[in-house]
Amino acid sequence: MSTQEAFGALKGLRVLELGQLIAGPFCGQLLADHGAEVIKIEAPDRPDPMREWGQGIPLWWSVCARNKKCITLNLREKAGQDILKEMVKHTDFLLENFRAGTMEKWGLSYEELKKINPKLIMIRVSGYGQTGPYSKRAGYGSIGEAMGGMRNLAGDPANPPSRVGISIGDSLAATYACLGALMALRHRDVTGEGQIVDSAIYEAVLANMESVIPEYVIAGHTRERTGSVLPSVAPSNAYPTLDGDILIGANQDSVYKRLCEAMGRPELVDDPRFVDHVSRGKNLEVIDEIIADWTRPQKAQDVLDLMEKFGVPSGKIFKAPDMLDDPHFEARDAIIEVDHPVHDKVPMQNVFPKLSETPGEVKWAGPVELGQHNSEVYGSILGYDAVKLKALKEAGTV
Repeated sequence: MSTQEAFGALKGLRVLELGQLIAGPFCGQLLADHGAEVIKIEAPDRPDPMREWGQGIPLWWSVCARNKKCITLNLREKAGQDILKEMVKHTDFLLENFRAGTMEKWGLSYEELKKINPKLIMIRVSGYGQTGPYSKRAGYGSIGEAMGGMRNLAGDPANPPSRVGISIGDSLAATYACLGALMALRHRDVTGEGQIVDSAIYEAVLANMESVIPEYVIAGHTRERTGSVLPSVAPSNAYPTLDGDILIGANQDSVYKRLCEAMGRPELVDDPRFVDHVSRGKNLEVIDEIIADWTRPQKAQDVLDLMEKFGVPSGKIFKAPDMLDDPHFEARDAIIEVDHPVHDKVPMQNVFPKLSETPGEVKWAGPVELGQHNSEVYGSILGYDAVKLKALKEAGTV
């Protein structure tokens, strides 16, 4: 049935992935990681740009397309649309992240596809959702992060709003799309009916914005950028050492007391400026400077060892080399190596979350060739032979 033996909690489920870049494909990656048969569809003349994205060498594709089968199909023409409809008959999920209205323009609306397969679950990831005045606008993750409120809070207050270093808006929308798909699957198990999962990037970001809305409406407070500190929460910051900054989080009263003991400054526990959460928040800069003066002349590992001894949350600020060398990452197989036809082996993050009885697995990295699984997929699902596929290829359909 598949390129490799089926695995994971979602084995036996089939996904047609029509999206590109990040927001749709990351949802597909999550489903594929846990065993769903994800068939990624690319236009014959327009490969997913992720095949070329990366820092010097395009390696991101190896992660976001892992465990997927890749086929080509021209959805802009009726012949390709008709083939997709045939495949929908044998599909559980159809995943797309085009601009709202694109699928309808191609005659592939949910209403049309539902006639073919009433159990179909259609996962739709977009910048603004499928409804509302902005729905037809082009939407990228960065804009969703801005509208959802995250960009305003990211970075140093002395500088313009910053990105967080990764495409978090896309990934959040994809993760919520995956969550919604599994909810829809549960509903289908009970009723036999499919439905639409509508995941908008800006709303995925908004869903993670904690209490910023009621804080404004009820308390009249608008959160702003605070850099490396939590507003009114102290001590919780990055502190300097002889060989780099470390993070210490001791804002809870009991943990703050342990930090003071570790520092050899027990008098700070009863200092009126720091006696409770509210007081420390009001005097955040003062307590941070006291801690920084203590950490600055020490080596990072010495401070971290002391924090562990006294039960104070702390840690290094990891980069890729730190992750690869860390014993905890190694013990939990957080990073794995996957065979690759070009790079021999590609290290990447492992499947997450971890399930005790049906763990997912990375069987293969993203396929190298465009349409690499055309023969397998079209042959096994639709019964197309080599002659049929050759004709479709010559016509520009696949």
